[in-house]
Amino acid sequence: MALMPVSDALTAVLAGAEPLPEEMVALDQAFHRVLARDVAARRTQPPQAMSAMDGYAVRAADAAKVDAQLTVIGEVAAGRPFAGTVGAGEAVRIFTGGVVPAGADAVVIQEDTVADGKRIAIKEAAVTGRHIRPAGIDFREGEVLLHKGKRLTERDLALAAGMNHPQLAVRRRPKVAILATGDELVMPGTTPGPGQIVYSNGYALHALARSEGADTIDLGIAADTLAATTAGIRRARESGADILITTGGASVGDHDLVQQALRDEGISMAFWKIAMRPGKPMMNGQLGPMRVIGLPGNPVSSYVCGFLFLVPLIRALAGRSVIHHRRERAVLGRDVGANDQREDYLRARLELRDDGTLTALPVDHQDSSLLANLAAAQALLVRAPFAPKAEAGSPCEVLRLPV
Repeated sequence: MALMPVSDALTAVLAGAEPLPEEMVALDQAFHRVLARDVAARRTQPPQAMSAMDGYAVRAADAAKVDAQLTVIGEVAAGRPFAGTVGAGEAVRIFTGGVVPAGADAVVIQEDTVADGKRIAIKEAAVTGRHIRPAGIDFREGEVLLHKGKRLTERDLALAAGMNHPQLAVRRRPKVAILATGDELVMPGTTPGPGQIVYSNGYALHALARSEGADTIDLGIAADTLAATTAGIRRARESGADILITTGGASVGDHDLVQQALRDEGISMAFWKIAMRPGKPMMNGQLGPMRVIGLPGNPVSSYVCGFLFLVPLIRALAGRSVIHHRRERAVLGRDVGANDQREDYLRARLELRDDGTLTALPVDHQDSSLLANLAAAQALLVRAPFAPKAEAGSPCEVLRLPV
């Protein structure tokens, strides 16, 4: 099978990916969930004109001159409105959040008055509307302020609460099952034997998936046997996973059994091998409703492919309005050589120059097994297939990595 361009591979991964069913959740459980419906305000905020300061509610015409004298006829506190009306020569003591009483059209802050019993003297002329929050200045009943497809921030939750919504309709979280393969893998904290390495891929992939709002299922490490690999795939199907991620075993060696196990299970294979670096031996297909992405075993390849393909798929299933990573313009921090037929994703550090220019500095060693360089990188520097040699200062495109 010929190498597939990255853009075509991403199209294949996302083909037919529809948002998962919606469910209602309590507001305090909705953080980072994705809205399934638009959310409109159930009330006007504020519902009436409110004072923005502590002071006195007055008629601006009565307090337009310094040393004007007014009679205090009552008091307003938040939640305790004044029942009367402010007439000529009158004022009402008011506190922040208090409803501006009928007849008043300005607030004079307490620092600009001198109180003497039931009388006050004005020391700063009042201006109509000053220190008053008009009704509906924040939002009005029926106004749509949160839109479907939005992943909810903590600020969105405050807004939804203010709009009087105790619960919200959100999309079900995608379920991502992760299966590692390889006799050489041992868990962190153990002592590797001859030829063994410490398993790391799954920790990054679980975190990446969870950071995008997915629930994850750890299927552990399958031995390099067809039976063990097949059993892992079947556990993923039985768990109801929306996505199965495998790491390792995606090539064609005698011990790379993932592709064979998937074919035996009846996968509909969309592609195998992508024209990219790192991550050429990547698979994609579908087993019934479960989508499958077979990632390479090298840790950098595994992560880069997960970032480029798994993340947009999770976002699509979650119903996000924006599913693709955003490319940013930068300039090269050093020379880079000409590229071959594969799209290259160089791990790079980012620096912001004094003039505001974003600079991408590729790390010195780009081997797909180097975890320290991956952890130190802030971005992937994208080099198109057959891109010519480029000098420092040349424009480039980068994809920021999660922080």
